[in-house]
Amino acid sequence: MHDMSEETREAVAFVGETLGPLFLYEPTDAAVLPMYEALRSLDSAAASEWPFAAPADAQHAFELIERGLEPTAADDDELLWEFRRLFVGPMKKAAPPWGSVYTDRECVIFGLTTLDLRQWMRRNGISRPDHDGEPEDHIGLMLLLMAWIARERPELLDEYLTEHLLTWAPHFLDIVEREAQHPFLEGLACLTHSSLQGMQEVRNLDVTVPHFYR
Repeated sequence: MHDMSEETREAVAFVGETLGPLFLYEPTDAAVLPMYEALRSLDSAAASEWPFAAPADAQHAFELIERGLEPTAADDDELLWEFRRLFVGPMKKAAPPWGSVYTDRECVIFGLTTLDLRQWMRRNGISRPDHDGEPEDHIGLMLLLMAWIARERPELLDEYLTEHLLTWAPHFLDIVEREAQHPFLEGLACLTHSSLQGMQEVRNLDVTVPHFYR
């Protein structure tokens, strides 16, 4: 099913470009500070206008995001440390952001999920993202790649979602929603999860879920 309107492609790109960096960069990184400022200024209509996500899920997610960014809420340091606890370390990560950690028997980065994605990208002439040597199957990079594919190679989007992103991302996002101890990150996971689920439904995609080792 490769037919896709320009409106749908732009909506997919918007979701990927908006959410991807929030998983990829620490909250205090200059690359995402403008995005956090934009999120602080959103009004209640944002949830109803967000693409793909179920309205109730989007409303719940934005309420969590708003609560996490309130001036009276936890300060930026608390959000930063929770981001690191979940995704970065140096202690054991509560929700490692790489697909192969969940799908590889050894629960390692640069596992089979990474290599399969790398081969798929090479086969389709897609350049490897340059982000400090980060494995290609980092959720933030994969959301940004989803946005790029939607705009530049839309004929590949369904295959990318079915074979590479939707195989493990919902499982990962379930873990983030369960483990997050900061409302912003819980809301981010909820919004991402519902958005991807909505894309799957809109595109009528049949996804084979692998065995998860974590």
